[in-house]
Amino acid sequence: MNMQKTLPPLILHPFADAKGPDKLVESSRASLMLQGLLPSGERTTDELDRALIDGRYCEIRMLFYVGKDLTRWIEQCLDHTRGFPELRDRTVKYQSFAAYLVNHTPLPVQAKLRKWGVADYKTIFTRALGLNAMLADVPVREALSDEFLRNYYRYADQLFLCRQSQTDFADISDVGFDFEIFASGEYSRMLEREWAEDSLPQD
Repeated sequence: MNMQKTLPPLILHPFADAKGPDKLVESSRASLMLQGLLPSGERTTDELDRALIDGRYCEIRMLFYVGKDLTRWIEQCLDHTRGFPELRDRTVKYQSFAAYLVNHTPLPVQAKLRKWGVADYKTIFTRALGLNAMLADVPVREALSDEFLRNYYRYADQLFLCRQSQTDFADISDVGFDFEIFASGEYSRMLEREWAEDSLPQD
């Protein structure tokens, strides 16, 4: 592999609180019940709507932290590739790497994401970057209207498209860039192994 075309690794940090996964599952069930696709039993429409909204807020928190990691990675890529001969005459910007990440994810990265159970990674990356175009920190629940929470994903999709359309930028899909993806704990363990090997006495 051409080391010059190897981008920094994308490192994703844990973001969920203890009750987050349960709320997400409950929110999905509530959405199906509200649509009449699952029986609602004795739960009222208001109760189902509350469960839906609570789950949507958990999704926003999750996507915000994913977006922070993605944005950090894009900034690292811009710094890493500054001065590359093949990019000298191109207008490489934030949007170039955002488009590459979403639309041209390397096959090994796709495979690893699926192994983690992340099938619709394009949607997750798009919405995570969209929310990070607007939010500097995780908003408190009270700062968001119920209407926004119910439909936040539509706004996040549009925020991503809005930032991508703000400027002309180079398509870098033909350069042949590659990168790896790690969970933060996995990456830390890998570094520890490398450091341990480097510290062994040489024959």
